[in-house]
Amino acid sequence: MPWRLHRVHLAMTRPSSPRPGDDLTPAMFHVLVALAERDRHGYAIMQAIDQRTGGRVEIGPGTLYRSIKRLLDAGLIVERQPGRRDAAASARREYRITERGRRAAADEARALAQVVEWAAAGRLLPRGGSS
Repeated sequence: MPWRLHRVHLAMTRPSSPRPGDDLTPAMFHVLVALAERDRHGYAIMQAIDQRTGGRVEIGPGTLYRSIKRLLDAGLIVERQPGRRDAAASARREYRITERGRRAAADEARALAQVVEWAAAGRLLPRGGSS
């Protein structure tokens, strides 16, 4: 089952933080996509990924927070100062995508779209590109 391979890949990490021109891991890309819509804390990022993929992509806490650290180090996301609504809300760290992060995610999305086009040209997808 291909999604199992994807899950295994999500658990892998690279030794250093991404620099301009480095590729994003699938987990990092999913985090950026989740943050593109709005600021979120870690658990909300995991929920957004689970919801958007219908549970097919699972990112555990270790992979999530390693990805967040790499994205922070690379300047692709920033930690947002929590609001003062209540003690529980202010204890959660929220993250915001930066413009640089948006550009990196958009570049990755374009690269993935190209792969989908190649798959369609190779007749690996049904007509219309949906499965």
